[in-house]
Amino acid sequence: MLQTGILNPHVLDLLARIRHTNTLVIADWAFPYWPEIETVDISLTRGIPTVLDVLDLLTPVFKIGRIWQADEFMTSNSAETVARFAKSFGSIPLTREAHVAFKKRVPLAIGLIRTGDPTAYGNLILESE
Repeated sequence: MLQTGILNPHVLDLLARIRHTNTLVIADWAFPYWPEIETVDISLTRGIPTVLDVLDLLTPVFKIGRIWQADEFMTSNSAETVARFAKSFGSIPLTREAHVAFKKRVPLAIGLIRTGDPTAYGNLILESE
């Protein structure tokens, strides 16, 4: 029985199917439903879990080559929120682009993990290395 790290079997199953250069979306609670990609919904309530909770659990076990995020994140959030995201990103290369362009990448992902995060434009697309 797993006792540490990611325990959700649906998340683990999704992660096991992601290969080199495939992408995974970590989304907030309001992100639109995309019927063409698998969604693992782990939202519990407002703010639980957050996008960063998921990212911070993935980082030690999932080799991330690049992160995409909407440009609008920078102008829609406090300096404190921006700093928290930057800390979790660490040295992983980051590309910010218009939200419209960001959403065009979503259908190409292997899957999406929906969280309870209310952070405006806090959605991420992770590319496996």
